[in-house]
Amino acid sequence: MSKNYGPEYVRAIAPYQAGKPIAEVAREFGLDEEAIVKLASNENPFGVPPSAVQAMTAAAADLGRYPDANGFDLKGALSKRYDVPAEWITLGNGSNDILEIAAHAFVERGQSVVYSQYSFAVYALATQGVGARHIVVPAKDYGHDLPAMLAAIQEDTRLVFIANPNNPTGTFIPAADIQAFLDKVPATVVVVLDEAYNEFLAEENQFESAEWVKKYPNLLVSRTFSKAYGLAGLRVGFGIAQPALTDLMNRIRQPFNVNSMAQAAAIAALNDKAFLKQSATNNAAGYQQFTEAFDKLGLQYVPSYGNFVLVKVGNDLAAGARVNLSLLKQGVIVRPVGNYGLPEWLRISIGLPQENAVLIAALTKALAE
Repeated sequence: MSKNYGPEYVRAIAPYQAGKPIAEVAREFGLDEEAIVKLASNENPFGVPPSAVQAMTAAAADLGRYPDANGFDLKGALSKRYDVPAEWITLGNGSNDILEIAAHAFVERGQSVVYSQYSFAVYALATQGVGARHIVVPAKDYGHDLPAMLAAIQEDTRLVFIANPNNPTGTFIPAADIQAFLDKVPATVVVVLDEAYNEFLAEENQFESAEWVKKYPNLLVSRTFSKAYGLAGLRVGFGIAQPALTDLMNRIRQPFNVNSMAQAAAIAALNDKAFLKQSATNNAAGYQQFTEAFDKLGLQYVPSYGNFVLVKVGNDLAAGARVNLSLLKQGVIVRPVGNYGLPEWLRISIGLPQENAVLIAALTKALAE
């Protein structure tokens, strides 16, 4: 007789679907890796900043030792940057780690977690992974409906996930709306404000959410070095919250979850303002390049505040998969979002100008087929 191992709620998890690697596409379609353009995973097209490469080279000399389990230097740099005590910072193996740690630290099996339709897939995975109950609030204009999310909170709700800007739709919630939400959320509910794409916001939309942590003991702000800072392959993220939350999170956090090279690179990247500005400038220009092309092609897209655009490539449920396959055959990797309930859409990351031009040409051809 066969035996089902593990809890039922774990067996029910659909594994996270990552973007296709370049090497896999090259093998599958017989293409030259050098000619493939990857615009699937919202990575920084400039790659790792030179300052971080130098820091990693120096750190490599000591790789025979375990990394600093408490991340003293990195926490110190983050503490200075965000004007919070180092004890308020939790380091993660990417911000995904912070989201998972939060679910394990604050939610018991059977309790509920609130998040929005069309929000980051890891919210559902983290909820399912602890055997919690999903409360998925219908999206409003492809983004978060905060009044509806507030109304959806129940007595057993322990966690609310908010992505701002949101992945995969790119929508943005103004600061005043988030503060109004935080003012009304019960003190027993932890709010995770996931700001993986914050650095791409235009100056007029920027606000310092770390300051809110000083006012709201139930707020956890999550950030990453994977996007604007160009360190996706190193997996460095962090959370900012008051000690009542960070103490619990550090009981759950795996020791040495951020390696030595990642810590060194993150410190360098955090202080590399020129690289960050270059990334934001390229992103703004690329967004204009994409949206002007989509307008000419008559395609609907969701106005985006991140480093990607969600674009509708057809009206039938097979449209996203069909156009995606055509793009793959042409050596262009984007992200289908059928697993988000958006099978007619593709999420396309903003690359360098020449990469964006290749995508536009390939998409034009795919739509004509």
